[in-house]
Amino acid sequence: MTKLTFAPVPAAAAVDYDSTVVVVVEISERSWVVGAQIPGVDRSRKPKRTIAPSAAVLFEVLDQYRRRAAEAGYQVTREIVAYEAGYSGFWLARALRERGAECYVIHPSSVPVSRPLRRAKTDPIDVDLLLRTLLAWLRGEPRACSMVPIPSLSDEDARQAVREREELVGRRTALTNQLKSLLATQGVTGYEPRKAGRRERLADLRCADGTPLPAHLEARLGRLLDQLDLVERQIGVLEAERDAVVRRVALARKAAATDAASKDAAEPDDTASRPAEPVAPASPEAMIADLVKVKGVGVQSATLLVREVFVRPVGSGRALGSYAGLTGTPYNSGGQEREQGISKAGNRRVRAAMVELAWLWPRFQPGSALARWYAERTRGAKGRMRKILIVALARKLLVALWRYATQGVVPAGAEVAA
Repeated sequence: MTKLTFAPVPAAAAVDYDSTVVVVVEISERSWVVGAQIPGVDRSRKPKRTIAPSAAVLFEVLDQYRRRAAEAGYQVTREIVAYEAGYSGFWLARALRERGAECYVIHPSSVPVSRPLRRAKTDPIDVDLLLRTLLAWLRGEPRACSMVPIPSLSDEDARQAVREREELVGRRTALTNQLKSLLATQGVTGYEPRKAGRRERLADLRCADGTPLPAHLEARLGRLLDQLDLVERQIGVLEAERDAVVRRVALARKAAATDAASKDAAEPDDTASRPAEPVAPASPEAMIADLVKVKGVGVQSATLLVREVFVRPVGSGRALGSYAGLTGTPYNSGGQEREQGISKAGNRRVRAAMVELAWLWPRFQPGSALARWYAERTRGAKGRMRKILIVALARKLLVALWRYATQGVVPAGAEVAA
């Protein structure tokens, strides 16, 4: 098992505002609003301008800010650009970094806002708010905002297969339910659209009064089955590609072990005098193959966890639980104190997968420390308390699997295949 450690999003280096232009961009589909703090320009003014939604136009604006600072007698050596995470993704962040700018993506829900009953909200107001928040974060103020890690293009692209399969499975469920509900309107029950021979069985169906299915209904059901066939073929393609990753890693490791054994047999044993080789970081594919070895963790769950979260820079287990939305939200003000449940503010896919794994963990890993911890605390507990504690187990299990996949630390007492 190779060791891999992740660092959190690095804190910004000390900013020299006499040589740094700080820019925020409010992104929308039709236009972008740019706000900036420019060396040599009165900071109370904070110039703003609306531009076309284009990276090239934004680069021209940055060049204009550089010239404006130069006219005031200041030389810009650093560009800091930030915008809120949204539907635009991370392509702009990568383009800005290729230009040489320092780019950050702000988590929208982490930006503090005023809370009057009716709050004015316009793009220029949002730009001022983002600029103040970014400047506070650059000063090192705690909890000013949270920055979203910017994934590489390959990591972002690898998530598409996981998310597409989730959408297709949802579509398959919707088609199955629709077929059953349409048949139920004619008193037909017991038809399973996903079983083999579904078209032949559909042709043999009869209404509750014994008459054949109406022609238009039968035609509609046939078209729904066509859609179901297409969805299942697409799911099969994605699952074949997913499973091939584990097979490739297994074959590569087997070949590497064979080569190492033959090399050791042909050469004298000089391990003691040989300098230690640096440990290479584990690839996402290797992490998936390692997670599959854990009893109770399937290929789909392993792929989802690695692609959605384990390839991201994570600073601590607490940050990992927060990213999955599995942390508590206590309310303790004055004489009032209550627990509001988990935040559900993180990645919903990771949260759903971990809750499912948490229910399966005591069954497949009864001898593990986490399973014993859950059993001790739920002894004699009723349904609601078991559900509350299963969320706590999901959070602990997520941290344990993360440490195993990235650092090689096997969960205490867990069964792992050789």
